[in-house]
Amino acid sequence: MSTPSPSAENPPNATTVAGPPPASSAPTAADYYKVNRGGGLFSEAISQRLGSHIAVFAHKYQLAPTVLSVANLGLSCLVSFIVVAAAGPVAEGRIWAWPIGLLALVGWQFAYGLDCSDGQLARVTGQASTAGGRVDVLCDVAAQIALVAALCATASAQVPATPAWLLAAFAGTWMVNLVTSVMQGGDQASSMVTSSALPIRVVKLVRDYGAVIALAGVVLTVAPQWTIWVIGAFTLINGAFLAASIAFSGRQALRL
Repeated sequence: MSTPSPSAENPPNATTVAGPPPASSAPTAADYYKVNRGGGLFSEAISQRLGSHIAVFAHKYQLAPTVLSVANLGLSCLVSFIVVAAAGPVAEGRIWAWPIGLLALVGWQFAYGLDCSDGQLARVTGQASTAGGRVDVLCDVAAQIALVAALCATASAQVPATPAWLLAAFAGTWMVNLVTSVMQGGDQASSMVTSSALPIRVVKLVRDYGAVIALAGVVLTVAPQWTIWVIGAFTLINGAFLAASIAFSGRQALRL
């Protein structure tokens, strides 16, 4: 979808003055939301809607989608760095946990809103490109590495006996969602569970990035000592999903 043109036509032989289209012709948040790529129940209800409003702002100030991708990376890394730096002092009781957790909760969610907005802006304004999509994915990878580092640092500070193998397994399996989401594009896309029934969508919240980082932010705010349990739970969930995905894809391949 391209950016709508002004509704009024120029009269013959009129001199055309370059400039932005009238505000009434600019895409609305609803226009951007229509082209969202989902992400799960939470992401569609919260993150993608936030992204649509960010896209409106970006279009108004003529920001390219890649600017939003890089902004997502910068904000994600900044918030994660603060969480890592504060992990020790929070565990020792030298600073309160809730301001750091609240920063993580809001900061990571807004960064994900930026991540949602870049694709919406690119599709609606006709700025989508292979290079831009590559930048988006690479920024997502870097942002999620920073988030994983923040959660691992918090768990280690809160529970010094946290096994190194658990942190390694958590970091390794965390990227399963990102990898599979990239693989979902194109003609080869498929899903193990195609039902869109509400109970199924609720169960799928464990793979909804917006919901997962919301949970992480809440835990860091109210009970950072539980971070190790969050890490353990998502290691199991993502590991099980990886195994199921291999089995599902292998079964499809054998049918060909």
